[in-house]
Amino acid sequence: MEHERDLLLVGRIARAHGNRGQVIVNPETDFPEARFVVGQTLRVEQGGRGSDRRIISVRFHQGRPIVGLEGIETMNDAEGLAGADLTVERTDIAPLSPGTFYHHDLVGCEVRDTSGRSIGTVVRVDGPMDRSLLAVDGNGGEVLVPFVGGICVTVDPSTKVIVVDPPEGLIELNERTSGR
Repeated sequence: MEHERDLLLVGRIARAHGNRGQVIVNPETDFPEARFVVGQTLRVEQGGRGSDRRIISVRFHQGRPIVGLEGIETMNDAEGLAGADLTVERTDIAPLSPGTFYHHDLVGCEVRDTSGRSIGTVVRVDGPMDRSLLAVDGNGGEVLVPFVGGICVTVDPSTKVIVVDPPEGLIELNERTSGR
């Protein structure tokens, strides 16, 4: 029996590309150019089964990687991978510079304002690194909070807490009611 692995989703295979076994990937990572490189090993998971495959070729088109994987040599092989998740071991991700965070480290953090009032819990991070929004599950529904220094004054993934100092009305303006 395989040991339990701590895997992080970095992309999903959209479809086959060309007739040489390449696939187009929808990235689910903050840094696709750093994640999808020749030599990187990805876990390809589909239907409850998975296998490790090394990237043997990669290029980017319109922001999406087109990847060749070891052992996937034909269009038929590649078509069979459509919808598969691509994951990496948590231990294989590089540390980031101070003040920069992986999306998966922010999900699950409690968001509080500077007075200590709970706004909710981060359920996902939308957008690219320079325009990210924290999607927070709040009491009145989903709240979108810009992930910028002037608003997010303290970010501590180790304690799972983000302290925000939003301009007046921002939380109410960005609240999407969910019919609760």
